Order: sequence, then C-alpha cells, then structure tokens
Amino acid sequence: MIRRSMLAACLALYLISASAAGVPSSSPGERSGFDSLLRAAERAQEENRDDEAITLFRRALVLRPESEEVLWFLGTLLYAKDQYAESCDDLRRFLALRTDAGSGWAFLGLGEFQLRQYRRALEHLQRGFNAGLGDRKELAHAVLYDTAILLTRAERYDDSVDLLAKMLADDAHDLTLVQALGLAGLRLPLLPSEIPEDRREFVDLAGRAVLALELQEPDEAETTFHRLLAMYPEEPGVHFLFGASLMQLHPELAVAEFQQELRVSPSHVLARVRIAEQLIANGDFDRALSTVREAIRLDPKRASAHMLAGEALIGKGNLSEGIAELETARTADLDMIRTHWDLLHAYVAAGRKDDVDREKQQVDRLLHGNSSTHLGEPGDVSHK
Repeated sequence: MIRRSMLAACLALYLISASAAGVPSSSPGERSGFDSLLRAAERAQEENRDDEAITLFRRALVLRPESEEVLWFLGTLLYAKDQYAESCDDLRRFLALRTDAGSGWAFLGLGEFQLRQYRRALEHLQRGFNAGLGDRKELAHAVLYDTAILLTRAERYDDSVDLLAKMLADDAHDLTLVQALGLAGLRLPLLPSEIPEDRREFVDLAGRAVLALELQEPDEAETTFHRLLAMYPEEPGVHFLFGASLMQLHPELAVAEFQQELRVSPSHVLARVRIAEQLIANGDFDRALSTVREAIRLDPKRASAHMLAGEALIGKGNLSEGIAELETARTADLDMIRTHWDLLHAYVAAGRKDDVDREKQQVDRLLHGNSSTHLGEPGDVSHK
C-alpha cells in the first residue's frame, strides 16, 4: 500500500503546474470561500482527520468543480482509505484535465486493480509508467508489480518476466517477486492471490528457480530446477520452463525437455515452436515444418509459428510459400523484428525492391524508433 507521505509528494508537481496555469475567474467571495475550505481540508488531512478532510474537499469542489488540486487530493485520499470506486471517479475527472499526469494514471490503475477491473487497470498502469513517475520509487514499484502480474493474467508471460527482471535490477533480493516469477515462468494465468493453497509450494519453487536464473546464479538455479523436476515431474509447464532455461547454452538438452513437456501436455504450442526453432538452426527443415504446422493447427494466430514456418519453407527452397507465411506472421505481430529481417532477405531473393525498401523502414523503426520493440510476440517465446 502506498504511504500517505507518497500521496503528498506526488501532489507537488501538480500544484506547481496548476499555479503556473492560473485558476478560473471567480468573484472575490468565491475565491475566499474556496481558499478557506481548501486550507481547512489540508489541515484536517495533515492531522489524519480524513473523513472531515473529504467533506471539506467535497464542499470546495462545489465552488470550483475543475480544481485539479482538490480532485487530486480527493482521489488519492480516498485511495488511501480503500474507497477505490470513489477514488477512481475523482481521478478520472482529474485526468480529464491533466492527461499528462503519470502519477494520476498510476493511482487510477492501482485503484482499478483493487476493483478487479483488470483490463482497464493494465492499460492505465502502463500509461502512467510511460508518462513518467519521476523519482517516486515506492509508486513505481507498486505500478511495475501490478502491471507484471496483470500481464501474466493476460497470458503475456515473457513481458511479465521482463518487468519483474527490471524490478530485480533495483532490488536483487526482493522475495515478494517469487510467486509472480513462478506464475509467469510456469505460464499460469493467475494473480498471486488466486493461487490455490495446495499449489503455493509448487509455484514458489518454480519462482525461486526463475529468480536464480535472473540473478545469474547458475548453481542455485540448477539445484532448484532439479528439485522442481524431482518433486513435480508430471506438472504441466515444468519441463518447458527448464527447457527454456537451457536454450541458450544447451539447446540439445532443451529440446529433450520440450519433448518431455509434450508428453505431459500434448497440446503445448510453445514447446513445438521451440523445438521447430532448434530444428531450423540445425538445418532440419522438413521436421521443423511438420512440427510448426502442428503448432499452427493448435493456435492459428501464433505469429512466431508462422514465422518459423516461413523460415522452414524458405530453407527447403520454397520462397513464395515461405514469404506468404512470413507475411502472415507480420500481420499477426507488426513489432516482431525477426519477421521483418526474414522478409527483408526473402524479398531481396525474390527481387521485390519496393518490399525490400518497406522492410528496411520497418527494421529501422523497430531498432531506432519509439515503438515497443520486442523479439517475440506478447505471451510468446522470445527469439533473442
């Protein structure tokens, strides 16, 4: 929970901006009445007389309905009192006046999270973080954490792990992230609060394995993974998680784990995608194509599967069908840079100059522009 001191600190920026912009014209009597109410409300808040402060702020808002200062005070004070619905209402009015207020979007998202309005919360938390939270570390931590667990719930597991890793960079021993890492690593679309009691040890152990990986503690990671495999060899997601951890240094061992995952979870799409990726790296295009086509059958919209199908077809010498698959992948995920590189090379081979120029522009956009570049699609395997 955000401390009251943080709410006051977040207000300073808005007070300066509002003062610089001036206030709506009003009669001297109205200004005097508003200022008196505002001072009394602020004093009540400082003295922890919150209910009285809220009443006074509401009276001040009647006199000046578009006061950014009052709307901010009300929104954050109501949030601190766990009155999330009322808080969100006032924060929305505040944000209609101050669309650039990163902390405002952040508190709105945090409140919506408490109201279980998860889709809205994710959108507004991300908007708040992107707009900037200054040096407010406590607020940034809350925003990043709630965003990460909501990404997991939305099945955007890799994006979630990326955010959690960012948090670890600031505090490598933040053990509150263990369950969040476990859920993302196991690809379980749950919030930590939704983990059944009899599954907590399982998720915790997986989280500790991912934590050790992210902290670059290979011995601890290996020990924890072997314990996880020994205790839960038939649990969906365990072999895939271990395989993913092996992919960089021991791809041949990783494929064996992905195959074990398919034994446990026959419809696991990403295990097939990862196997096909390694088969392509080995030049085994026939088996790769067969494997990835099965992934496409199970999940026709999976961008990375179509991308790998394109690579396998081109590897077999079928340029036109390969380009068609790559173009399908591009449509499914415009920001997957590997697809654009593949298309660039394929268009060169096909002599399609205009298409080559367009793909060069897309690659440049992703490498140097302001887009949210990623090498794998949201919720999908990363192709780093």
